[in-house]
Amino acid sequence: MAATGANIPAGDVDGLFRKHRIRVMLAITLGYGFIYTCRLGLSIVKKPLIDEGIFTIEELGMIGAALFYGYAFGKFFNGFLADHFRPRVFFSAAIFIAAVMNLFMGMSTLLWVSIVLWALNGWFQGMAAPSAVISITNWFSIRERGRRYGLWNASHSIGEGLTFYIIAAVVSAYGWQYGFILPGIICIAVAAWVFSFLQDAPPTLGLPTIHEWASDKAEVPREKKTWKTQKVVFGIRAIWVVAISSGLMYITRYAINSWGILYLQEIRGYSLIDAGFFLAVNTVAGIFGSIAYGYVSDKLFDASRPPANLIFAVLEVLALIGIFFGPTNGFMLSLAFAVYGFTLSGLMASLGGLFAVDIAPRGATGAAMGFVGVFSYLAAATQENISAALISKGVSMVDGVRTYDFDIAILFWISSSVLSMLLAATLWNTRIRD
Repeated sequence: MAATGANIPAGDVDGLFRKHRIRVMLAITLGYGFIYTCRLGLSIVKKPLIDEGIFTIEELGMIGAALFYGYAFGKFFNGFLADHFRPRVFFSAAIFIAAVMNLFMGMSTLLWVSIVLWALNGWFQGMAAPSAVISITNWFSIRERGRRYGLWNASHSIGEGLTFYIIAAVVSAYGWQYGFILPGIICIAVAAWVFSFLQDAPPTLGLPTIHEWASDKAEVPREKKTWKTQKVVFGIRAIWVVAISSGLMYITRYAINSWGILYLQEIRGYSLIDAGFFLAVNTVAGIFGSIAYGYVSDKLFDASRPPANLIFAVLEVLALIGIFFGPTNGFMLSLAFAVYGFTLSGLMASLGGLFAVDIAPRGATGAAMGFVGVFSYLAAATQENISAALISKGVSMVDGVRTYDFDIAILFWISSSVLSMLLAATLWNTRIRD
């Protein structure tokens, strides 16, 4: 029988848990989906910024890398801090400050200003994911964590879909500035809604903990939310392997997000809206892929992540080959992007956080997320500079027309996914911690 709160009847306890568990999932999923629109505007506006002579490819690489460096260190430090502070405050503040950074970004044409703004945007966005995952562990038991994490992880696909299609259409109609300004306006309202809607943890409402309510297995007593508990993360070899594998996977992920629109425009000859459509297909498929990963790993493999990781990784690499070397017709390209988005989103759910959270001791959820995050986004930042250099090196002028050669960059992106797959497979026998 589920435990009850000190002064709350059992029926009311169950009702309050059901109510707030739904609210938690809505708040962290929609909130995180919308904050994503505040980090992807640069991907949409690269071609107009290049064509108008505002920034070069190398300068856009510097600005893009600034966000990832800011996010890497922001997620690391904020991940450790998130274990000590209220998820509701951390999460809503992240959305609000990211929105403000985007509003300023829409007014900037100076390189150093844009670099600083985009780095600050990354730092404060790094507050969001750890606090969202802490909310999951506060409100959902370990037996259902994979499914809930998979559902929340689908939020990035919501944000990417909104950016790559709707905001791309707005940019086409009104100019590059609105790739930043529109997400900023929307996310100010979203931040206020999240703050009013999300609750920190069951005990703050006078309810029992999730483990008491769900009659979960007894926990080994530990000091709660202390630096001592968090430091254990650094000594777990499997978390290091997960972090490196995630970093390699994030190279490909953000290569497609950052440079995919430009590739489809310049190599395949699609318009901004059409290119945005293919990336939107990718992200819509990602919603289903993230949710599917949670069910596959929880139900088919009894919460063991490595078998599901391998299946999804093999299909992801095959999809990348289809995107860059397969048939050029629109249907086949859409299919390849759909498979890629589906499988990548599942890998993001696992390697990007869930696997490390499973392995880490309770009380160090944010620390585990931050540790993996710093590897993931340092790799994404490095990718931004390397990809920009490789793409720029392949640019030539033919009869006054700029032409591109993406071949070396594509090889770099696919190789990163292959290495990520192989490294993650070495953790086949890794068990989750109670």
